[in-house]
Amino acid sequence: MPFAHNGPVKIYYETFGDPADPALLLVNGLGSQCISYDVELCAMFVDRHFFVIRFDNRDVGHSTKFDQFKPSIRAVTAALKNGTEPDVAYRLIDMAADALAVLDTLGVERAHAMGMSMGGMIVQQLAIDHPERLASMTSIMSTTGDRDVGQASPEVAAIFYAPPSTDRDGVIRSRQELERLYGSPAFYDADRVARRAGDAFERSFNPDGVARQLSAVMASGSRTSALGDVRVPALVVHGDKDNLIDISGGRRTADAIPGATFVTIEGMGHDAPPALWAYWVELVTEHARSALNESLD
Repeated sequence: MPFAHNGPVKIYYETFGDPADPALLLVNGLGSQCISYDVELCAMFVDRHFFVIRFDNRDVGHSTKFDQFKPSIRAVTAALKNGTEPDVAYRLIDMAADALAVLDTLGVERAHAMGMSMGGMIVQQLAIDHPERLASMTSIMSTTGDRDVGQASPEVAAIFYAPPSTDRDGVIRSRQELERLYGSPAFYDADRVARRAGDAFERSFNPDGVARQLSAVMASGSRTSALGDVRVPALVVHGDKDNLIDISGGRRTADAIPGATFVTIEGMGHDAPPALWAYWVELVTEHARSALNESLD
């Protein structure tokens, strides 16, 4: 299996298309594995002449697990409330460095980067720390880390932060319940959710890893001020039916980045239904082309 190395951390990755084409790095959200970017979606980007890269963030899939560090969301919450430094295994800056290691391993000097949810946060961090490596950035259904925006609805939060199921059937039921609440209402497909949740469970099940990723998000704080210095061409996309990360998080992201384009997708929740793929691909492709034209001017 192909791995990139960020020090002792091994990051599993996969590629699609011609390496001579512009690279598009796809960054996953909380707890999701690279297979969350469906092969069919990757193929649509390949058809638009991108060299597509997907990878497992640390603590999920085939990448390095931090099992020696027992996570405690309660302790992180208490530390933040008390104004003390949370004790976490890593932060988003480290996860952004993992993404950079993948590009380094593949010999990619500059890439277009697209991230969903936590993946959008990682892409934002890449733009802050390594702008020279990004040709463009797209942040989808994400937020800035400010606590006054991008919050989940109380109904979703009650399930999202509850202790996770540990058996396959329970994991599938929980995922169905969550996506019914925060997904795109017109495109909810219980069978598709069950299939994807089952595939992810069988490939790698690591709830402590998800808790460590969530701790990293919480401990990383606000990026709003730093995003004000970003000059990477930025596209911010959010659905108006997102009950996991409220659309206010997307608006704050776009407001924070100079010159960013903000696109609201009516009827979209916190998911990636196939019915919206063609529109997504068109948005990202046009944004990448516009960024390339700007760099040539």
